[in-house]
Amino acid sequence: HMIIKKYPKNWKVGKNTPLTDLDKKILAFQNRGHLVPKRCLIKTHEQIEGIRRSGVVNTGVLDAVAKEIHAGMSTLEIDKLVHDYTVSHGAIPAPLNYDGFPNSVCTSINEVVCHGIPSEDEILEEGDIINVDVSTILDGYYSDASRMFVIGQTTPEKQRLVDVAKECLLIGMEAAKPFGFVGDIGNAIQRHAHKNGYTVVRDLCGHGVGLKFHEEPDVEHFGRKGTGMLLVPGMVFTIEPMINMGGGEVFVDEDDGWTVVTEDELPSAQWEHTFVMTETGLEILSY
Repeated sequence: HMIIKKYPKNWKVGKNTPLTDLDKKILAFQNRGHLVPKRCLIKTHEQIEGIRRSGVVNTGVLDAVAKEIHAGMSTLEIDKLVHDYTVSHGAIPAPLNYDGFPNSVCTSINEVVCHGIPSEDEILEEGDIINVDVSTILDGYYSDASRMFVIGQTTPEKQRLVDVAKECLLIGMEAAKPFGFVGDIGNAIQRHAHKNGYTVVRDLCGHGVGLKFHEEPDVEHFGRKGTGMLLVPGMVFTIEPMINMGGGEVFVDEDDGWTVVTEDELPSAQWEHTFVMTETGLEILSY
């Protein structure tokens, strides 16, 4: 027989509080057994504007990297560029000292999936593909985005991986509708990746963001439609699919405790935007 998952009753209304239309809508989903967001995940207009301003700086960081990145550059040079741009715009690089992370940016080359640590010994070469993942705190508001960069000319196989990973992000974005579900996003991404002969990393996911670096919900890049948390206007979160050329299994480098690498050491690609859910669909806050 079917096991009904018991979710916490996240949406609560005071006894003498009149119900708004939003309350009624969310309570109806909750009463049907769906996971709904806590009220704190529905950002106010003021909070969304703060995250938007943070996102402008965050996008500017990636634009600055795009102008400078080249073969022969070390990933530590990328780190310095990210740090200097962020600080000069009155902001703080969110990764720096986060849980002991030693740098201001994650730089993940070829078979490194994510959380690569910049190093003066790591030099970009022609044909490399690299994910540069930047996160910014401005006036206490967080934003988060990453891009893939192709160094010079790469192989058709790696270029296609980079392109399909971007398509996965955009298809996931299109699948996210107000009063749809997180699972709708993962389902769309998974289907597109598999259709193209790739796998999705399941051990890492997107996340709520804005008032903290990582908030609810977990935005998995696989799943079934109609499952996971209800998507409500005012929620801010990332979608950041990690798409592998080979298998979906990964491991964490024991030497540094951060760098995530594909088990089969075949290339991986990832793109990430920060979004706010609106009445009509997702709006990009950082890319």
